[in-house]
Amino acid sequence: MHRPVTQVITARHQTEGGGFKVRRPLPSAGLRYLDPILLIDEMGPVDYRPGEGVGAPDHPHRGFETVTYMLDGEFEHRDSAGHAGRLQPGDVQWMTAGRGVVHSEMPSTRIMAEGGRVHGFQIWVNLPARLKMTQPRYQEVAASRIPEAISDDGLARVRVIAGEALGVSARIDTHTPIIYQHWILQPGTQVTQKLPADCNAMLYVFAGAIESAGKPLVDGELGILGKGDTLELSVPAEATDSAQVLLLGGVPLGESVVQHGPFVMNTREEINQAITDYQQGRMGVIQPG
Repeated sequence: MHRPVTQVITARHQTEGGGFKVRRPLPSAGLRYLDPILLIDEMGPVDYRPGEGVGAPDHPHRGFETVTYMLDGEFEHRDSAGHAGRLQPGDVQWMTAGRGVVHSEMPSTRIMAEGGRVHGFQIWVNLPARLKMTQPRYQEVAASRIPEAISDDGLARVRVIAGEALGVSARIDTHTPIIYQHWILQPGTQVTQKLPADCNAMLYVFAGAIESAGKPLVDGELGILGKGDTLELSVPAEATDSAQVLLLGGVPLGESVVQHGPFVMNTREEINQAITDYQQGRMGVIQPG
């Protein structure tokens, strides 16, 4: 059975971190989270002039995972565990914050000096209670290593960050079953994708317009999917532009969620402990590069 679109949420514009612009469809006034996905931020697209670049300076995380996916531009990141790196177009960083890290994400030195376009996504994925205090870890996958597949008619292409699509499987290891796919759909596309019946799932359109099980979704809209075991994606043949959409979801954890900014735990007492640990420096500090 094709999963119907049961709710449509329009992303809102806001600023985060040091002032970088995002479109945020989740959380929203109509939906706090879709277990286990806690947040979806589309970063930009924004075109910086030299010296204008902004990002997210030093900030802590505990109890969940951040998944950063770059489309355009470059981000440099550092953390209190001594890890540092650079994300370029098509790259993915899957960071398990676990028991806690202090993290910094900023446009690259080149973007800061020369200007340029920055566009990408950051998704927050909840961790089960048994892993809230796990050892932090990073998985960084270069664009060339992200599996891709193309439909038989050549009209649909998908980059598989997590899960499976069109016969290919992701290379990233996830603590619980997660779906994260970037679909690029040409006019005339009609594709059906299997989805595990036990997964929550949603579609975020960030370019063009699509239909899913007869329901239209346009740029900036998040469609929450109902029950079923298949997903239907289409773009009318008369459309003048291609469409791009993220398919996101996972098996729900079914646990209580208590959030305070960058801390996501199961109880208020655990949140209070996270705040104390951060204030007392137990999550460390980022050393100058």
